[in-house]
Amino acid sequence: MTKTARVYKIEMLIRNRGHVSFQTLLDELEVSPATLKRDLDYLRDRLGAPIEYDRSLNGYRFGKEYRGQRHELPGLWFSEPELFSLLMINQLLGDLGSDGVISRHLQPLLDRIHQMLGKDSDIKVLLKRVKIIGLARRPVPSHVFELIGEALLKRRRLHLRYLTRGRGVASQRDVSPQRLIHYRHTWYLDAWCHSRERLLRFALDAIEDATDTGSRAKDVPVKQVESEMDGGYGIYAGDRVDWVTLMFSPQAARWVRHEEWHPNQKGQLHADGRYQLAIPYSDPTELAMDILRHAGEVSIVSDTGKVAEIVRSRTRNAWEMLSAQKDAG
Repeated sequence: MTKTARVYKIEMLIRNRGHVSFQTLLDELEVSPATLKRDLDYLRDRLGAPIEYDRSLNGYRFGKEYRGQRHELPGLWFSEPELFSLLMINQLLGDLGSDGVISRHLQPLLDRIHQMLGKDSDIKVLLKRVKIIGLARRPVPSHVFELIGEALLKRRRLHLRYLTRGRGVASQRDVSPQRLIHYRHTWYLDAWCHSRERLLRFALDAIEDATDTGSRAKDVPVKQVESEMDGGYGIYAGDRVDWVTLMFSPQAARWVRHEEWHPNQKGQLHADGRYQLAIPYSDPTELAMDILRHAGEVSIVSDTGKVAEIVRSRTRNAWEMLSAQKDAG
């Protein structure tokens, strides 16, 4: 353990436990008494840590004038529960499908966290007991993810070779990145497209190549991005929205009424236990699929667009397939 890690560990132990004996510090840090004394002197004399020895407690604690106040060493500071939370967050970040780029850049911080905790067995148990299952994940090449992240923060314009899946054709685009989105195991970029002169949403895994143009990005107000890209349900963007009103059975309502399908949704719990939910959408496809997950427990009360039409069509097709299989059997 480095000296920096040791001094952070000493203050963390005192902060979390109130007071810590000299022997406990020796056991936790696994250093000689002389080294520990030098670390304590360094904390007090060089870093200004308000640490004092209390004979009645036979341990080190913060001085009376600092109790109840927050003294922080230079640099990053976390309590032990916060450090364990960071490790769990790292597990989540490692599952985001960006070719490990996020975890790789966080590795120096993670190494420092491991040193500060000092209990390898606890860390290993934590990491074994946190499991993230990701299905249909679309990985993004690390060089693309890093370039877009840098351009987003430094406000740089990018040139993309982008594959439009619907047409199966790659096109050249100059874009000004505005926002990164991670949705259902896929990364997306909201950007101002200079060839179309409007905001568009790009799937990062469909970007075949990306380069920095050397020019500054066009800044679009965040409120405008949110207004144009977040109006509809799910990942489909659009500032023009339709509304569908759903009615869930009492059985389904027990769960659905606690769910957020869209930030602007309107829900109402009826006296008989049914739950009415109104949802805005721009494209009906994704919403229709999610409604079908509740087949038999939901009905469509009203719809200003085509989501009801898609739900009816897919339900009819499903019944026809089942009938055909039954006849064939």
